[in-house]
Amino acid sequence: MRISLNWLRAYVDLRLPPEELAERLTVAGLAVESVERTGDWGPEIRVARVAAVEPHPNADRLRLATLELAAAARHTVVCGAPNIAVGQKVAFATVGARVRDGRSGEPAVLKAAKIRGVESAGMVLSERELGLSDEHEGILVLPADAPVGAPLGDVIGDVIFDLYVTPNRPDWLSVLGVAREVAALTGAEVREPSLEYVAAGAPIKGRAKVDIAAPTLCRRYLATVIEGVKLAPSPAWMQERLVALGQRPINNVVDVTNYVMLELGQPLHAFDYDRIAGHHIIVRRGEADERFTTLDGEDRTLTPEMLVIADEDGAVALAGVIGGIESEVTERTVNVLLEAANFSGASIRRTSTQLRARSEASARFEKGLPAELAAVASQRATKLLVEVCGGTALAGTLDVYPGKTKETRIELTRSRVAQVLGIDPPPAKVRELLGGLGFGARWVPPDRYAVRVPYWRTDVHIPDDVCEEIARILGYDAIPATPLAGSVPAPIVQPLRELRERARDVLAQAGMQEVITYSLTTLEALGRVLPKEDLAIEPPYRVVNPISIEHEYLRPTLRASLLQTLASNLRYQEGSVGLFEAARVYLRPDEAPAREGRPAGEALLPVEREQVCAVISGRRPDRWGRPSDQPVDFFDAKAYLEDLLHGIGVQATCFSASEHGLAPGRTALVAVDDAPVGVIGQVHPDVAASFGIEQDVYLFDLALDAVLPHAFGRRLLRDVSRFPAVEQDLALIVDASTPAGDLLRAIDAAALVREAQVFDVYTGDQVPRGKKSLAFSVVWQAEDHTLTDDEVARAQRKLVDRLRREFGAELRG
Repeated sequence: MRISLNWLRAYVDLRLPPEELAERLTVAGLAVESVERTGDWGPEIRVARVAAVEPHPNADRLRLATLELAAAARHTVVCGAPNIAVGQKVAFATVGARVRDGRSGEPAVLKAAKIRGVESAGMVLSERELGLSDEHEGILVLPADAPVGAPLGDVIGDVIFDLYVTPNRPDWLSVLGVAREVAALTGAEVREPSLEYVAAGAPIKGRAKVDIAAPTLCRRYLATVIEGVKLAPSPAWMQERLVALGQRPINNVVDVTNYVMLELGQPLHAFDYDRIAGHHIIVRRGEADERFTTLDGEDRTLTPEMLVIADEDGAVALAGVIGGIESEVTERTVNVLLEAANFSGASIRRTSTQLRARSEASARFEKGLPAELAAVASQRATKLLVEVCGGTALAGTLDVYPGKTKETRIELTRSRVAQVLGIDPPPAKVRELLGGLGFGARWVPPDRYAVRVPYWRTDVHIPDDVCEEIARILGYDAIPATPLAGSVPAPIVQPLRELRERARDVLAQAGMQEVITYSLTTLEALGRVLPKEDLAIEPPYRVVNPISIEHEYLRPTLRASLLQTLASNLRYQEGSVGLFEAARVYLRPDEAPAREGRPAGEALLPVEREQVCAVISGRRPDRWGRPSDQPVDFFDAKAYLEDLLHGIGVQATCFSASEHGLAPGRTALVAVDDAPVGVIGQVHPDVAASFGIEQDVYLFDLALDAVLPHAFGRRLLRDVSRFPAVEQDLALIVDASTPAGDLLRAIDAAALVREAQVFDVYTGDQVPRGKKSLAFSVVWQAEDHTLTDDEVARAQRKLVDRLRREFGAELRG
């Protein structure tokens, strides 16, 4: 939003230099992004009076003008402007002045020249040569009170503020709105523009009619009629103000509507009254496939979601966006119907965006204008149309107001001001600050203010909004900085979140790569990892309005997303690939354990569960970190799982199990205290192939909600023995179906065994059919003495005898 300080001075006295005023506005929330000075033409361009005009002796179209810069300083120049006349105040440039070329528009330095034999001492300038506009048919004529000899910049120079207006302050999209802000910050008085005009015409009732058929999209519609207007260029003062704010002058009728929009912030539209069928305005929704040609010549197709202004024959304007070519004001226009309305901001934004027809008007309506502003703007514009266009206003105004609301009133306690701001300004000061902004503030003893919010402040609704206004105008720098008082709030304990973050850290430290995938997926992808009959009976939650068919269902498992990501990574990476994700899954209540204690059959939102899922595939690295010929296997995945369990302080066991989507015989259930908490195994080759993976993939999936009661438990510590340990390898031949974990637990429970672990499994030709060889590393140690060879041998025999009895195990070799 551009603001001219020359225009601003019409409503408020500016008591601060431009730079200081810009800083005050910025600190108060109305950011001044740049300050632009116009009219810095230098001392060579001054105000001169035309003392005489004579014909050029050698050219019919040129004249000799005698200009006065002072009583005794006269200059003769050659001028071809048709509008130069004796007595005018003009912009006169002497030799050396920097101007713009009247033809090319490029900067140039004025030089002395002879024109048709007569030496010209300078140049009388047009708006184009001064860089004010493209007008160069005639010279710029200055106001009659312009002081002769004064630098031109002191007479018509200006300072333009480029403002950043926040979406909640549509009142700042007007010169008067900014004037109110300046007045409040500087203690000046606002001079409201005059609204009074003489309605000398007949009553408007019976001459025009307004109906609102879409009251939810149009809260208010006002219409006035001005007869006998004479289209012409608008006055120079109005054109100057429009140009300063970036608007191109068109004609006096259109310029008045643009002028009032910039002055007050209310968009207006002028119709040719005689081209409105039946003189009947109908505010309605567009009809399906209704055609309509706008002022820019575009043929538009309307929809029922668009609000249109229509007459008895059809649409004549897109409400709040752009007018129609069938009702536009032209040079033949004599009578004008002026519209001032309040439209739904959301509707205007949808229409302007869909039709790619954004405008200054739509930008204002989108931010939500007050309905009361339409009446003020209607009066102001009607007054200017009467004065500028020479018309006669019909008596009265058609005002249809279905969306009338009550005035906003707020009760604010003094203690709340002190609590929010940290200071307790006196009631008189609060009333002064709010009064400067147009608020009505009345002190109600013993402790509160009754605040009346002005109609133009659509952003103020609650007591804290009023506190913000007090702080803005008082100045944030006037609020002393005080340390926080009171005790520090207790931390919010979130055990499940801490467990999830710890799991992420452990797996990342172990060398796996974390991925983050969408919580939404497709039913087809879920069907590859979950039983189709389960999906048919209990389908996952579907999003009502998905942004894409690829993101339609809330995922009840992380496996599909992880396998899709793994397939993408395997195409571009050699060696092993280990990926994990810690995220939520979304289950139906009857799928969630214990149904969260809610009654059966009750309609519920999805139950969210924290899961961590990991996949690994590819070839193991060799000692140099390069891919070897050995593929990763079940035990690589189990190693990651054991790292995770150890890192979160959980002791778990694995039992042979079956799981949909995992390979039979290569799947194990993960349990803690006999309670299942997850699963580990090889992804079934058919499932892997459905994701485009043609190699072995191993996976583990852990329910963090189920792990949480067992996590971060106490760790049992024991003294480090002063006596040396004896480490032996123990190779046993057992049935192929015997779980290694059962043997490991039995070995751990044996006397003198400090530690044991499996380090090899062999099923080659040297092992009988149906058997396997398990190699264990066993550490023997006593707490109070050094073990002898005989003690170790006896303990080993007892252990092997026990394993033979319980598992049919035999020593190998």
